Amino acid sequence: MYTILWEFAVDESSVEAFIAAYGASGDWARLFGQARGYRGTTLLRDEADPLRFVTIDRWESSEDFLRFQEEFGNAYAELDVRFERLTQSEKLIGRFSAEC
Repeated sequence: MYTILWEFAVDESSVEAFIAAYGASGDWARLFGQARGYRGTTLLRDEADPLRFVTIDRWESSEDFLRFQEEFGNAYAELDVRFERLTQSEKLIGRFSAEC
């Protein structure tokens, strides 16, 4: 399993739109779902800071994610630009492989 975590600070006026776009059945998950090896997305909301979110994207392998980037890079870039307005910041937490 290959997992990618992102942290977002969301504009207060954009929370509903952010959840719709980044949730398990949102626009990002639908795009990822077109690729082989995608295993799902989880959206977490911080209880202490309700404008802070973390996404967890799971892939069968890093190779599957790389293949997705090659095949869907333009669509990925378009979504990234489209939803940029929903957030104040976006930070890659990391890319993790399950070794245990």
